[in-house]
Amino acid sequence: MNRKSEPKRRMKPPIGAVGNRDPSNSARRMGPLAAATPALLAGGNPQIAKGDGDVPVKAYIAAMPGWKRDVGRRLDALIVSTVPDVRKAVKWNSPFYGIEGQGWFLSFHCFTKYVKVGFFRGTSLRPLPPGESKVKDARYLDIYEDDQFDKKLVASWIRQASRLPGWMQ
Repeated sequence: MNRKSEPKRRMKPPIGAVGNRDPSNSARRMGPLAAATPALLAGGNPQIAKGDGDVPVKAYIAAMPGWKRDVGRRLDALIVSTVPDVRKAVKWNSPFYGIEGQGWFLSFHCFTKYVKVGFFRGTSLRPLPPGESKVKDARYLDIYEDDQFDKKLVASWIRQASRLPGWMQ
């Protein structure tokens, strides 16, 4: 049999070579579409490219793992319904919400067991959000899996926060 008629054998690249992945890797098992799925960082926080607008925020929310995705959807819907002219962006792998020319007033981030909602001027909100911060003006609300957050109270904090000078970054 001459060389041209031999069946081509596919050679595996050496261990550590680009493209050589462990077969248990979920992206490899699920095919090329999974390659576009964002990686999850520590605590299950989605790694989303920085960007302005609704599209990167929706991508972040869609990549939130498990029950956290529903929390993200509910928060986003509550923010938009409370502040219709809200500006959105993803920065530092977290969605940010603000008012054009006024700065950012809120962000949230996935941790292993909860979603942390940060109010950048939280010490000015009444009643105070429960979570303290090392940052002078910030306050937090941690939402755990089985929590049913008080929609009216959170909407009140969102409304108040959106009227304050925001974080300019």
